[in-house]
Amino acid sequence: MEAALIIFALMVLFTFLGLGVYATVKVVQATKRGVDRTITQARRTVEDTTLRAKSFGQVGVTGALAQLRLDLRTSMRSTQQALHEGVRLDASLRESIALFEQLSAHGHELDGELKRLEQDPDRQRIAERLPELRERTAKITQASDSLRWAARDRASRFAEDDLSALSARIEMESGALRDWSPESVDHLAAAAAEWDAAQQTQQTQQPQQPQQTQRREQPRKAALNPAAPAPEYPWQKARRPESTT
Repeated sequence: MEAALIIFALMVLFTFLGLGVYATVKVVQATKRGVDRTITQARRTVEDTTLRAKSFGQVGVTGALAQLRLDLRTSMRSTQQALHEGVRLDASLRESIALFEQLSAHGHELDGELKRLEQDPDRQRIAERLPELRERTAKITQASDSLRWAARDRASRFAEDDLSALSARIEMESGALRDWSPESVDHLAAAAAEWDAAQQTQQTQQPQQPQQTQRREQPRKAALNPAAPAPEYPWQKARRPESTT
């Protein structure tokens, strides 16, 4: 018996230890994800600020490359945010997200190439490639902007349809509340008069019913009562008892 209790206590102890380790691992993972997300956002903010400073403060190839990267990153980030926010209310945007992920692969590839060209010392050759880079950037940003505005237009259309339907229902309800025409008033007055007449008729009939009931019960009571015995006179003979034989 004591061995069984010891084994049971050890099992409970190991169970609590396992749960504690599992909860600790989950907390550490969640904290790590939060820290990584914060670091990524901070790094992205610093990089965007640097690109914005280069695009405004420097001219030539360096400023052009910085402006291309800034336009590309801004467009892709805005589209990603719009699609992920819209898919919570409209599940049909999942296909649009799949297309955007394919577009994001081209965008990351172009952004990495532009970043490498910023460190390239051959400015003349980079200047020769600028028209091609601008064209590629324009194609990606136009496709990204098209997805973003299509998703926003779809959300706006749904909101407009819902608002129109709600406005129509409110107008119908308002019209019903304002329906005080003479016909409706006369109809209500006639219904009220009929109800009052029915109540008065019922009240007048109620006292008569007990009287009629009493009248009907009186002969019944008389019929049920036993007959009074006949008077006996002294000259009458006494009745003989009936023989049982």
